[in-house]
Amino acid sequence: MSLLRLTLSLVLLGSSWGCGVPAIKPAVNFNQRIVNGENAVPGSWPWQVSLQDSSGFHFCGGSLISPSWVVTAAHCNVSPGRHFVILGEYDQSSSAEPVQVLSISRAITHPNWNPVTLNNDLTLLKLASPARYTERISPVCLAAPNEALPAGLTCVTTGWGRLSGTSNVTPARLQQVALPLVTVSQCQQYWGSRITDSMICAGGSGASSCQGDSGGPLVCQKGNTWVLTGIVSWGTSNCNVYTPAMYTRVSKFSTWISQVVAYN
Repeated sequence: MSLLRLTLSLVLLGSSWGCGVPAIKPAVNFNQRIVNGENAVPGSWPWQVSLQDSSGFHFCGGSLISPSWVVTAAHCNVSPGRHFVILGEYDQSSSAEPVQVLSISRAITHPNWNPVTLNNDLTLLKLASPARYTERISPVCLAAPNEALPAGLTCVTTGWGRLSGTSNVTPARLQQVALPLVTVSQCQQYWGSRITDSMICAGGSGASSCQGDSGGPLVCQKGNTWVLTGIVSWGTSNCNVYTPAMYTRVSKFSTWISQVVAYN
């Protein structure tokens, strides 16, 4: 094997098996004003999960964090047996994509999840059989417990949620949008005491997550690695693009996630 081919296969292996490095590079438009998002590059967010029922209806997103585990939002109410994890999907109107459809053996919701305040909005899904990593299917890195989030850091959220808060139009293709993080104090100007330290605020700058994006990733780039920083949680009912939306703060739960994965 030539040195070049050897290097290339090592690069591919690295991106397929390490976390947070897509084999297919995303193209993020940071002045982009998912409401007001854009089509993603197919396969460029390889941890993106579509949660679907047995009829193939997409109801929530999620993120692959290891061969056997997916993280999503508790309010998605995922039910093993009724719901499925779809990996490697881009265009939901296509039946030709090399997707993996996996059953869920367990859904473990954070013990402090509060459906009234939406605090601690996090569920781990154990897959009945492990995902096979490919160029289009690989895991995202989890935020570290001590993760610092500089104000103004721009991150990206992805999903197949509604394109507008006032209509039920959903996209066939995976949407992405770059969003600025918003400080807790700025966020409290909109939401007051509903904001807790288990939440991250992002957006309010002309784009927003919407219904159907729930449970999906908010990832921030650290060096050349994408880190799962937030989980799409809640916002205005009409997906107002000038009000920040809320994301579960993954760094607050990374220790719990590691423990659950280790013991199950």
